[in-house]
Amino acid sequence: MTDPFNPPIPAGAYDDLLAEVLAQARAQRAWEPSDGPLPALFVSHGAPPTLDDPRWLADLFAWSQSMPKPRAIVVVSAHWENAPLAISASSAGTPLYYDFGGFHPRYYTLQYRTPQATALAHQVAGTLADTTPLHQHVDRGLDHGAFIPLMAMYPAADVPVVQLSMPSLDPTALLRLGERLRPLREEGILVIGSGFMTHSFEIFRNPGLAGHITAFDEWADDAITRGDIDALLNYRLKAPGARIAHPTADHFVPLLLTLGASTNPGKEATSAIDRIVFGNSIRSVQAA
Repeated sequence: MTDPFNPPIPAGAYDDLLAEVLAQARAQRAWEPSDGPLPALFVSHGAPPTLDDPRWLADLFAWSQSMPKPRAIVVVSAHWENAPLAISASSAGTPLYYDFGGFHPRYYTLQYRTPQATALAHQVAGTLADTTPLHQHVDRGLDHGAFIPLMAMYPAADVPVVQLSMPSLDPTALLRLGERLRPLREEGILVIGSGFMTHSFEIFRNPGLAGHITAFDEWADDAITRGDIDALLNYRLKAPGARIAHPTADHFVPLLLTLGASTNPGKEATSAIDRIVFGNSIRSVQAA
């Protein structure tokens, strides 16, 4: 891959993906009740350079095609912490929230105009009504933790989407929020926690830290496979390389939301994507 801040054709790989798969994306079979609950996903979302990585984009698209097209999507991103709990705008075509800096100007003009999601917002509010107040930010569109992976997974932008804030960075709080969202999966709604399996900027400056990244990624994969939710909740104390892999909690705790939303948390979770990009693990997880 080239310099992420100076690609030869900004988002060129994304342009190529659209040309190749848009018709297939539009024709994807829609979810039906007989399909049963959709899985819950943890997506390592990347930033604008994801749109310049043909393999990453292809992996995300293939992953989405392995499931029926959801009726709607609820995503919790590492990039929005807000308490009390908040929900993004639900109007069709709400402008995106370009919460990144230093990239080519084209990335700030890309669009992902999803359909009206008012009914979805009401359904999410109803699901959470007995546990917490929910405030709507009517001018906040999807941030890049939501729209970057969805541009690859559902490039036709034909699925209603709302984003929920993280109420805190406490892993247990995200696990509990996932549990509250679990019933939505039975209605054909895809629940996504969007973060990064490792999120170290220090690795860019010091490649010698790669062992810490690998150790953390392997530990997390093993804990997910074994269904060791207690270990994942206490990753700061139990995971090797945790302080290098995650200097802050924001990109790891969405994984707990995903596991909370699964039917048997941690018991039927598999890695859908497993690769190192720019020194970090982009492992992404599907939980039944």
